[in-house]
Amino acid sequence: MSKKLKLGVLISGRGSNLQSLIDATKKHDFPAEIVIVIANVPNIAGLEIATKANIPVQIINHKTFNERKSFEDELHGALTKAKVELVCLAGFMRILTDHLINRWLDKIINIHPSLLPSFKGLNTHNRAIESGAKFSGCTIHFVRSEMDCGPIIIQAVIAIKQNDTSDTLASRILVEEHKIYPLAVQLIASKKVSIKNGRVRLRDAVSPRTTLINPR
Repeated sequence: MSKKLKLGVLISGRGSNLQSLIDATKKHDFPAEIVIVIANVPNIAGLEIATKANIPVQIINHKTFNERKSFEDELHGALTKAKVELVCLAGFMRILTDHLINRWLDKIINIHPSLLPSFKGLNTHNRAIESGAKFSGCTIHFVRSEMDCGPIIIQAVIAIKQNDTSDTLASRILVEEHKIYPLAVQLIASKKVSIKNGRVRLRDAVSPRTTLINPR
């Protein structure tokens, strides 16, 4: 098999999307491997998940730095030392600046729990319900300096039910997050993803033939 793409995963919490990536990389034919997990918060569940999977971990606590630049320099150094080729933000709760993004342009991806460009930022599920939207979902995209922006790689769509709460909607979307994050990595590692005029182009992409209507 050809050389596997080296992933660095950045986390700030429980690590459920990290776990989905770990599960995917355990498959012998998956074209990527996780070489380091970096957390900006100590003593979080995601670090335990990585340790149990025998993945090197590092804590770079943003609170110990006086400025974002020095924090991002430390991140860059750790990623470079681990020979990371693609950075996966998996619940990483720090906004990155151009200082780091430009050094890793088109090599940082993020997952967001809405159908971008709708509902950027926090409290996405509650905002989607309160807006009266009939669909929500999740998005994997390349990272740019503007929050929750960047070329979209893949999305999953979930129908919003009339009795949904933020928690019930979140739980259904999380299931889809765990599916599309490994798929996005697989597409990138298989060299099926390119960016042209600010949009992602996927080689051999097949779109669904069905139309979703809610309510039916």
